[in-house]
Amino acid sequence: MNGFVVTANPPAKTEEPVVTNDGWFPDMDPAKVRDACRLDGTVTTARLRPALVDAMLSVNDELQLFKASSIEAGHTKLADVPASMVDGKSAKVQQYMRAVHYCLMADLAEAYRNMASLPDGSGKAGHVLERLVVEVDEHRRKQRWAIADLKGGRRSIVELI
Repeated sequence: MNGFVVTANPPAKTEEPVVTNDGWFPDMDPAKVRDACRLDGTVTTARLRPALVDAMLSVNDELQLFKASSIEAGHTKLADVPASMVDGKSAKVQQYMRAVHYCLMADLAEAYRNMASLPDGSGKAGHVLERLVVEVDEHRRKQRWAIADLKGGRRSIVELI
């Protein structure tokens, strides 16, 4: 039996410097983010870094009131905010990282949906785009949950229409 199997050749690993945060929120290591988010070689270092910075800024903006009240309570960084410890890390830090990861994945999925790599014929492109929209929505939902968990709030908001 003869067969041809195509495998992705990941790019050679390059040293990716840590993305420093504002001093209160934790810094993010792009290599760890790449592993946690299961990003393959299609997301280059040149694309990952600005996308990670944008995700961090977005989550930081959503947490400004939480940060201000925590600083007022005497907590000099997120890791100092009282929280349970899991795997040697503050739950608050892990929730922050989870929010950034899901924000990043949603942003990347939105950006890559514009690439001309959609299949042709039989409406396949429509199915792929529909699936991407669902994926982006799931990432945004998980981002909101992580932020709500970090703030100690509820995950869902019910509104009478």
